[in-house]
Amino acid sequence: MSSPAPAPHFLVHVSGHDQPGVTAALMTHLADAGAEVLDVELITVRGRLHLSVLITATTERPLFKELLLMGWERGFHVDFEPVDPVEPGHQAPRKAPWFAVTVLGNPLGSGAMAAVTGAIAAHGSNIERITCLARYPVTAYELIISTADIGPIREQLVLHSRRLRFDVAVQPAGLQRRAMRLVALDVDSTLIQDEVIELLADEAGCGDEVARVTAAAMAGELDFEQALRARVALLAGMEEAVLERARARLCLTPGARTFVRTLKRLGFVTMIVSGGFTHFTDALRDELGLDYAFANRLEIRDGKLTGRLEGPVVDRRRKAEILAEVALREGLELHQTVAVGDGANDLDMLAAAGLGIAFNAKPIVADAADTALNVPYLDAVLFVLGIRRDDMEAADAELSPHHSCGARRN
Repeated sequence: MSSPAPAPHFLVHVSGHDQPGVTAALMTHLADAGAEVLDVELITVRGRLHLSVLITATTERPLFKELLLMGWERGFHVDFEPVDPVEPGHQAPRKAPWFAVTVLGNPLGSGAMAAVTGAIAAHGSNIERITCLARYPVTAYELIISTADIGPIREQLVLHSRRLRFDVAVQPAGLQRRAMRLVALDVDSTLIQDEVIELLADEAGCGDEVARVTAAAMAGELDFEQALRARVALLAGMEEAVLERARARLCLTPGARTFVRTLKRLGFVTMIVSGGFTHFTDALRDELGLDYAFANRLEIRDGKLTGRLEGPVVDRRRKAEILAEVALREGLELHQTVAVGDGANDLDMLAAAGLGIAFNAKPIVADAADTALNVPYLDAVLFVLGIRRDDMEAADAELSPHHSCGARRN
């Protein structure tokens, strides 16, 4: 005996100026008519509602005429579209894996979005959803796409991003992304806009020489530890009070306070791992309420810098080790961690993390990281994690604003 034919399926589309009670009225009509609701999607764009409901029509009641009347009374457009039903006992074909494509720009023009969506379509992949994450200070969109092979799409998106000067991040959109729980930050030129060793060198009168060594080290042209010890040696004889004067000159990267504050509200473990010095990282940890801070320790004798370091150097290898050690201490897997940095000594940490983000980084780092951001706002990293600007502002509304170094956002 053959099974009964499935009931006809329809997509009901409702659109118009958003107002309270529209979804409730529609659902009430469907319930009164005995229609079964199989799927619902609702979005609002600049005050306009777009509501789609997949239903089965299982009654002789003039449901569609009633829905048209409801739309007329409320000033909404209502239409209907018959769709192929899924037979009872059968599931819809399983879709390809989903990925999150985050696109950021300042500005983000229509050409960039055309390039992104075109690259996705060119490889036969489908866009399941687009969400606006932020409209300022950068524009950011998240596209959830389904594809069997993300590799070629990622390569083409990177090429487009370099040509059109926007940022793009591609990552799996499943549970792993939602499981991120620890963020590790580099300090110099990441959390802060300065290079601490250069601030100290200015006080010692050897700024130009130190700057040249710093640039070569961060570009991967010199061994980090040798370069660090050479620069520190130039500081020998400086009064300890110089450290405090240099610390007072530190300038947070715009968006830094919002970034840390939002992560803490979400329950993330936050840490800084620096090739700089504990005098500065400890102060930043206390000021921002970070959970951990790791850096090199300057040797001080009789109130003066000796030009030497105490203990092992926090270099490229050690940064990755510290990330793993803190993750273990917090009961987390490495795939639950995010690392953000700009220099060659961050490469191992970025590679070890579940998500490595190059922030305004040197080319060698930007090419190696999972994704690269070139906007000047540190809290743009939150958009890569799928956090909306509106949600960040709602949380910040309960707190008084902070300012640093004249930046309009911190």
